[in-house]
Amino acid sequence: MQTIIIGAGPAGLAMAGQLAHRKQPFTVLEASEHIGLSWRNHYDRLHLHTVKEYSALPYFPFPADYPTYISRLQFVEYLERYAEHVGIKPVFNQKVVSIQQNPTDKTWQVQTETDLFIAERVVVATGYNRVPNQPELPGQRDFRGIVWHSYEYRNGSPFRNENVLVVGMGNTGAELALDLLENNARPFISIRGPVNIVRRDTFGRPAQPTAIFLSKFPNWFYDFMAGLSQRFSVGDVSAYGLGKPKHSPSYDTRRGKISVIDVGTLDQIKAGNITVLPGINRINKKTVTFTDGRELPFDAIILATGYRPGMSAILGDALSAKVLNERGYPKKLWFNGDDLQGIYFLGFSIPLTGVLYHLNLDSERVANHIAKNNFVTP
Repeated sequence: MQTIIIGAGPAGLAMAGQLAHRKQPFTVLEASEHIGLSWRNHYDRLHLHTVKEYSALPYFPFPADYPTYISRLQFVEYLERYAEHVGIKPVFNQKVVSIQQNPTDKTWQVQTETDLFIAERVVVATGYNRVPNQPELPGQRDFRGIVWHSYEYRNGSPFRNENVLVVGMGNTGAELALDLLENNARPFISIRGPVNIVRRDTFGRPAQPTAIFLSKFPNWFYDFMAGLSQRFSVGDVSAYGLGKPKHSPSYDTRRGKISVIDVGTLDQIKAGNITVLPGINRINKKTVTFTDGRELPFDAIILATGYRPGMSAILGDALSAKVLNERGYPKKLWFNGDDLQGIYFLGFSIPLTGVLYHLNLDSERVANHIAKNNFVTP
């Protein structure tokens, strides 16, 4: 067995597609019973924030009748079609518990809950949103209403006519607030600092193709143009409680701070239909006290506090220290050195140009590296 791919989501399937195209053998391990599990479990309203022309996996475009921005269920259907088209047959119900290198023959040992797999290479493609961040806020246990993490949220119908506080305004938090409003709830968003916002569509046109074009220029020019576009399309939103970011969206993204791709939330904030509040001081039985001293009543709290890769648990302390940064994300696609030869990481960057667009580029780079370094243990 030459290459093990861990994960049958978009990253794992893209990697498998690239290797299949080069006739390189591989095995895909998937913890669940399904391809694209995380996409099956996301909230109902979710659509891709990137256009279909730049979001397909390698060598297999989306169907022509799909819309510009593809829905969650359409994307799940596409992933299933992709696996069938490429001939990917994941080994399901294989939850990986450890990845270790054999110091003698330099092969990689992937231990699941039930089996041991050994290969020349391993591509970790488990996703950047595998483990929910679930902080316990001061007084949270005293609250008598619902407290959910965003992974538990499907739609806003259970919250009709209720005051709902969304904690955090990343892409998920912003869209959940909009979904709550569309389901006749009264949404509020709590943020701790300024939010960098980018319109999904700028002046009636998708922003992604422009971002891809600008990414080919030096960073200073990309940052200048991104900031200029933001000033015209978003404007100064500090009056609405959103603060004023110090840097352009592209600058922050390169440093791991994800910008909000706005799909309508901002206009509803400006219209007064979604209220932005500061950070939380304390949660009470039926109310929440904020850092500015205000205390407001709520029926439910949704923690849109994000996710983390959660890779350190399976890599172990020694390997994690070599390959992960302080936020728990891989530092590179691959590493030099005998003790790291043959381990790859795919799908852990979130650029403004689009995650799926970069999956194509990065999976091709990894596949080419594998083809050029097709080391086989004697």
